[in-house]
Amino acid sequence: MSTEAFPYLTCLDILHAVGEVIDVPALVEANSHPWYNQTLCQVNQSVVRLGVVQGEYHWHKHDAEDEFFYVVSGHFLIDLEDRVVDLRPGQAFVVRKGLLHRPRAPEKTVILMVEEAGIVPTGNA
Repeated sequence: MSTEAFPYLTCLDILHAVGEVIDVPALVEANSHPWYNQTLCQVNQSVVRLGVVQGEYHWHKHDAEDEFFYVVSGHFLIDLEDRVVDLRPGQAFVVRKGLLHRPRAPEKTVILMVEEAGIVPTGNA
C-alpha cells in the first residue's frame, strides 16, 4: 500500500544522521497536521519515528515486522481484534507482526515508534 492513498502526513526520509542532536519538542511544535509521522533517524536496521497524532488510523497489519510504540505525551489507544491497549505517557507496547490493529488518539498525542527501516506505515492490509 502506498502512503499517498491515506489522509496522513508520512515522511519516510531520514531527518537526522548519526551524531546529530534531535530536538523532538521543536518538531512537535512545528507540526500542525492531525496525523504526522516523521522518520527521525536510523539505528542499525531499524528506524525511530516521531508521531504527532490525533484521531484514528485505519485497521492494518504488517506481515513481516513488529512495531514498538512509546507514548511521550497524550493518550494512545491500539485497537486489536480482541482488546484495546490503553497507553499513557511513559508506557509502551509492541504489536507483533501479522496482528491486525488500529492506532488512535483521542487527544493530541506524541509517540515514538521503532520499526524496521523498510516497513510501510500504512501496512499490508
